[in-house]
Amino acid sequence: MNLKEKYRNQIVKELMGELGISNPMRVPKIVKITINSGIGKALEDPRLIDVMVEDMSAFAGQKALPTFAKKDISGFGRLKKGDKVGVFVTLRGNKMWNLLEKLVNVVLPNIRNFKGLSSKSFDGRGNYSFGIRQHVVFPESDQNRLEKSMGLQINITTTAESDQEALVLLRKIGLPIVN
Repeated sequence: MNLKEKYRNQIVKELMGELGISNPMRVPKIVKITINSGIGKALEDPRLIDVMVEDMSAFAGQKALPTFAKKDISGFGRLKKGDKVGVFVTLRGNKMWNLLEKLVNVVLPNIRNFKGLSSKSFDGRGNYSFGIRQHVVFPESDQNRLEKSMGLQINITTTAESDQEALVLLRKIGLPIVN
């Protein structure tokens, strides 16, 4: 049984009991996952953006897009409005569930010295964010194309009305969130 089916058939019932919810439509669910990578060295080596777009597209299962600077910033060297500065992708539906399953079963367990995700990374509205220092922990990433691995920020948007509800939801799904 995949994670989406497990959520529908098992986790929803468990959450109803645990959170005291009588209507299954009120049970918190995951709406989308956004993955973002800011690439500071892209000004020196523009091919980093292209490589990261390919890698992120491979492990997300959907085309990643570059992000652009919104204004000139003299403090960052020669950063000009319109320069490529990062890569992002937003996943919903089956692609979102596939990535969650990959995170829980493959990626997070393979991070060296991984002790769990922080329970302090909620935004106060039931959404959760965490970082991964090296994108090459995803099996689809090609480790030999970059000299240095890039970091990722992963944001999970939920319909939970509180951080506590979201914490219970994400733990039930299998994210190793520790106190």
